[in-house]
Amino acid sequence: MIDKTVIFYMSDKTMEKAPFSLYLTNSEEDKKTGMVCTDTGYEEVRPGDAYPQDSNAHPDLFKLTPKGRVLPEFQIIYISQGSGILRIERKAGQVKPGSVIFVLPGQRHFYEPSPETGWTEYWVGFNGSFFTSLMQKGIINKNHCYLEIGLHDYIIEMFESIFDEVSAQRPLYQIKTCSLIMGLVAELLVYERRKDQGDRYQKITEKAKYLMESNIYGAIDIAGISRQLNLSESRFNTIFRNYTAITPYQYFIHLKINRAKKMLEDSDILIKEVADNLGFEDQYYFSRLFKQKTGIAPSEWKDRRRGLHT
Repeated sequence: MIDKTVIFYMSDKTMEKAPFSLYLTNSEEDKKTGMVCTDTGYEEVRPGDAYPQDSNAHPDLFKLTPKGRVLPEFQIIYISQGSGILRIERKAGQVKPGSVIFVLPGQRHFYEPSPETGWTEYWVGFNGSFFTSLMQKGIINKNHCYLEIGLHDYIIEMFESIFDEVSAQRPLYQIKTCSLIMGLVAELLVYERRKDQGDRYQKITEKAKYLMESNIYGAIDIAGISRQLNLSESRFNTIFRNYTAITPYQYFIHLKINRAKKMLEDSDILIKEVADNLGFEDQYYFSRLFKQKTGIAPSEWKDRRRGLHT
C-alpha cells in the first residue's frame, strides 16, 4: 500500500522553469533499436491551479479522467515538490515529493496534485520491444508503480537532458534520449533492489569490497572472504550478487583489471610482471582475461597509453 504521509517541499531550482511538453512522432528507423521516447514534459502546478494547466497541450489519449486513463506506453513521472494523490489499479494513496510514479502499458491510473500544495512534475513516456521484454521477464513489474527514491538533483538533470535532446532533435537523438531513459529505469531498479536488501546486506557487501581491495595483489579467495564475514560461501555469493547484480568473483576480477590498466601505464613494466603482481596464474591467462574484459590485449593497451604520453 502506498504510504499515506504527506510532506511538502519547495525547490528554488524548479520554480524558474517554464512548462514544457512534447509528443513525438517516431520513424521506423527509430523503432529498430527497440527503444523510442514518445513524449516528455515538465509542469509546475501552484496551489489552487487547475491540473493540468493547459489540457489542450495534451492529445486526448493522454488526458486524465476521473475514472483513470490507460496508455499504450511506459511512463515515469518524478514529483520533485508538493503532494497529491495516486490511484493505480487497486492501489491508492498520497504522493510525496521525491517520489516516482512508474506506469506500465495497459495499467489504469489516475493522479493529481493536492489543491493545498500543488506539485512539480517531470515525466517521460517511452515504448519499444526492449522495454516490453524487460516487463515480460519481470525486471520491470507492478511492484515499481510507486517508489520514494528521494530528492536528487541528478534525477532532474537527467530529465532536463531528455528535454534538450527531444527539443533539438539532432541526428540519432532518439538513441541518446533512450540512453537517458535507461539511466532512469536503472536508478529505479537499483533503488528497489537495495531497499529490499536492507542495511545488513549493504554492510556485508561494503566490507567484502574492502577486503577484496585490500587483497588486490593476492589470489582470488572467495572462500577466505566468506569466512572473514562469518558466512558460507554460497550465502556470501547470494548476498553479494543480489546487492550488486554481479558475483564476488566478477567484482574481484574487475578490480584487478582496473589496477592492471594503471600498472601498464608504466613504460618499464613487463606484462608478465603485472600478471605476477596481481596474483594471476600466468601471463597468458591474464592476457586473455584482460582482452575479454576490455576488448584489447594488454600490449595494445600499453602501446596506446604510451602514445598518449609522448
